[in-house]
Amino acid sequence: MPMHTEEKPHQCTVCENKFARSRQLKLHELCHTGEKPFECCLCNKKLATSISLRHHLRTHTGVKPFECADCNKTFSVRSALRSHSRTHTGEKPHQCKVCSKTFRHSSSLQKHGRTHTGEKPYACTLCEKKFSQSGHLKSHHRTHTGEKHFECTVCGKKLGSDDSLKIHLWTHTGEKPFECTLCDKKFANSSYLRAHLVRVHT
Repeated sequence: MPMHTEEKPHQCTVCENKFARSRQLKLHELCHTGEKPFECCLCNKKLATSISLRHHLRTHTGVKPFECADCNKTFSVRSALRSHSRTHTGEKPHQCKVCSKTFRHSSSLQKHGRTHTGEKPYACTLCEKKFSQSGHLKSHHRTHTGEKHFECTVCGKKLGSDDSLKIHLWTHTGEKPFECTLCDKKFANSSYLRAHLVRVHT
């Protein structure tokens, strides 16, 4: 019945996500506890659920059984196909209750919600700095470890995050996407634009 009524009576007490079944809630709660009892036999990566393990194994086999009817692009999991389909339909079913902004994915809405609440649930274990997104924490952690996995295909320079690589690539392409609204001067980096606003216009 919940499938037809779209009722989601089971709510997470940590992040307020809702689920149609209690089993879904229990599986979701593992992402908060950090428990990962399922291990990949090929790369030893640990995962929270058997479903996650099954999906992960497809990264090794390359199997992508879910195909988009519009562009024939294939996906390893059904949820990825559903999300992709919204790029064709333009559907944004997830709406922020505070500012009414809409999103294609529930995860995007959840991340956006933290801009209103100021919540930063991801804390660095080395310096206790906190972040609103797990990806930001991973990038920050590399400042401690010195890891630089992202390599520029033009000059071979290695950088600590994909965002840093993207900004670096603009030095090769000459792209300057950050434009001053007061004098139309353009910059390759948002921090350069902020510095310009302070030094020139204020």
